[in-house]
Amino acid sequence: MNHNLQPINITHEVDIAIATSEARVLAEAVGFKQAEQYMIATAVSELARNIFHYAKEGKITIKIIEKGTQKGIEIIAQDNGPGIEDIDKAMTDHFSTGDGLGSGLPGVKRLMDEFEISSDSRQGTKVIARKLL
Repeated sequence: MNHNLQPINITHEVDIAIATSEARVLAEAVGFKQAEQYMIATAVSELARNIFHYAKEGKITIKIIEKGTQKGIEIIAQDNGPGIEDIDKAMTDHFSTGDGLGSGLPGVKRLMDEFEISSDSRQGTKVIARKLL
């Protein structure tokens, strides 16, 4: 089963909705229950929104993964924006540098099973998040 998607470029606000929808469809194809599909779609929405608001452009890659006997979804959000000055602070609930609720990155971490983030001012930000069945 190869339902992996090409990277979705995030350059316009509509791209957030496209990435979110694609994530839910792929999660359904993997076999996630409806509640988990919405968790994955919400995580993608938050990551795509961050790209759009803070970096102006980037990409979301969503793919099916296998880890041992488990299947799952991996989301990679990558941009070449200004980076996150203080990742620890950004991972604190209710912290926001924009007009958001501040639940973005910590919320994504809570929704997913695995979460990695790297960021610097020269290479932008990369988030990898995984949800396993």
